[in-house]
Amino acid sequence: MLKRRSELTHAIHQFFAAREFIHVETPLLSHDTVVDRYIHPVGLTKSALTGRDGDRQTLWLQTSPEFCMKRLLAAGAPAIYQIAKAFRQGESGARHNPEFTMLEWYRVGDDMLSGMQLLSDFASTVLGRPKSELLSYGDAFGKFAGVDPFTDKVESFGAALAKHGVSISEFSGETDRDFWLNLILTHLVEPKLGFETPVIIYDWPASQAALAIIRADSPPVAERFELYVDGVELGNGYHELLDADELERRNAKNNSLRVNDGSVRLPEESRLLDAMRVGVPGCAGVAVGVDRLLMVLEGCQNIDQVIAFPLDRA
Repeated sequence: MLKRRSELTHAIHQFFAAREFIHVETPLLSHDTVVDRYIHPVGLTKSALTGRDGDRQTLWLQTSPEFCMKRLLAAGAPAIYQIAKAFRQGESGARHNPEFTMLEWYRVGDDMLSGMQLLSDFASTVLGRPKSELLSYGDAFGKFAGVDPFTDKVESFGAALAKHGVSISEFSGETDRDFWLNLILTHLVEPKLGFETPVIIYDWPASQAALAIIRADSPPVAERFELYVDGVELGNGYHELLDADELERRNAKNNSLRVNDGSVRLPEESRLLDAMRVGVPGCAGVAVGVDRLLMVLEGCQNIDQVIAFPLDRA
């Protein structure tokens, strides 16, 4: 498995070198972090590094190298990629380890379509699979769950799950629309995707935009896209948000939701916001889980099979 991981890493570097991407490195510890309702970063006080008791500011192990990579784009980098360690609190399971390896890339000038094409080329080259099928989020839910995720009422989502044998009794009081959509995605849609050919799901609900641009369709959709192979989500991509004021609004909303959930409030101001106010160029970016990529290549069912030192053995 060590040999296969080395070969995979080499193939990734070859893929991006052939397209004249620059391989970059950014800090694992930063003053900034992604503000997401469901992603929980690991923090430590600055004094742990400086040795000065007065340094009480929190630094964050990065959940993704996204912020600093976008700052490099603002500084003039045209096309960049990185293979980095990332950390997320509380993520343990068959496909999750709190410390994991992430591949992330950005290319100036790409929109959602060209971003999806590059992701499809990547999957074909690295996994040896056919060209990816493009399937909209709405069509995927209609095909595999029999619901319209944009117009159907929340009650119909629970009924669709129950019809397919998914127990929903413990969620009887849940009214959050995205909660039900995520439950349908993980139980009815995702397990059916990418077995004959990789599938890229695009045009997500605007409420799940994260750091993607929202397109003013009816209803509005997020220009977000995800790669699925053998029922496993491997990559998450965005036509990247460039509006600093909109990012501020999303940060404030996500922090409000985090506080309501009992989670830690995260810093809303960031050096990425400063860079966006100066100007991050139009681009698309993708993050791919390298450990999951290796799992799919080797037919493994547990992430511990592809990591030399998972958390319990670290």
